[in-house]
Amino acid sequence: MFHKNNLLKKLKSMKLFRRSSKVSTLPRSCRSDLGIGHEIEWELRPGGMLVQKRKVNCGRKEEEIITLKVSNGSTCHDISIEATSTFGELKARLSMVTRLEAKEQRLLYKGKERDDYEHLHMVGVCDQDKILLLQDPAAKEMKLNAIPGRRAFPVAASLRRSITVNF
Repeated sequence: MFHKNNLLKKLKSMKLFRRSSKVSTLPRSCRSDLGIGHEIEWELRPGGMLVQKRKVNCGRKEEEIITLKVSNGSTCHDISIEATSTFGELKARLSMVTRLEAKEQRLLYKGKERDDYEHLHMVGVCDQDKILLLQDPAAKEMKLNAIPGRRAFPVAASLRRSITVNF
């Protein structure tokens, strides 16, 4: 008998959590912050979890513009770009300012090099964050080797021509 009463009490307490009302019952301190009669909308997720329904914009503007501080050695550039842009688009903007082509640039954010396809907001880039710009050493070397007439040892080559050997 005692066991049956405990089981009934447990079942009654479980019914309290299956409330279908749309208005949340909050403590008075919370209600005053939200305003009297504030209604919270709920949604049922695929796993069966009942959660508070999100708003479409989540407090973010549709195309939020952020300003980034990009440092390249001793110079610092302020770049304004959309928060949903990719690092590749940021490289394209930086190429106009730094005269480095996008394929020559390496962008580091929070100590990690970021790929061109990664989105700024997905990585966690916020307004006024700092990004480090480095020139790719392989691209720098290829650029130096591509200059016509440039040799590894130009001074040694000119000395060889000027020295004549007499036997």
